[in-house]
Amino acid sequence: QVQLVESGGGSVQTGDSLRLACKISERPYSSYTLGWFRQAPGKEREFVAAVTWRNNAKKYADSVKGRFTISRDAASLTLYLQMNSLKPEDTAVYYCSSDGRTEVVSSNIALATFQPVYWGAGTQVIVSS
Repeated sequence: QVQLVESGGGSVQTGDSLRLACKISERPYSSYTLGWFRQAPGKEREFVAAVTWRNNAKKYADSVKGRFTISRDAASLTLYLQMNSLKPEDTAVYYCSSDGRTEVVSSNIALATFQPVYWGAGTQVIVSS
């Protein structure tokens, strides 16, 4: 079973940057997609970004496009989320996630149907104005 451990959260000011990291316990299958979600106080968990392990295809929520970058390091089994130009509305607990897809599909399908089954415990990000 894949285990995910996030790090890198903290308290910053508007306009600052943070890089979240997620250590993956074992090499994902090439069919897997990994991603980041977030949950703000009183709100439902929402999708932030995802990347396919096989060919590094990416997808972002409209609210973070142009500010956040998702990446993965296959050598160190780490998923990253670089967050720039942070806003108070980015304040949330950020969760690393992975699906358990067993069949290889196109990147478009993988990203469009991304349904995580593995979750990290989350890391808190607070952005003050």
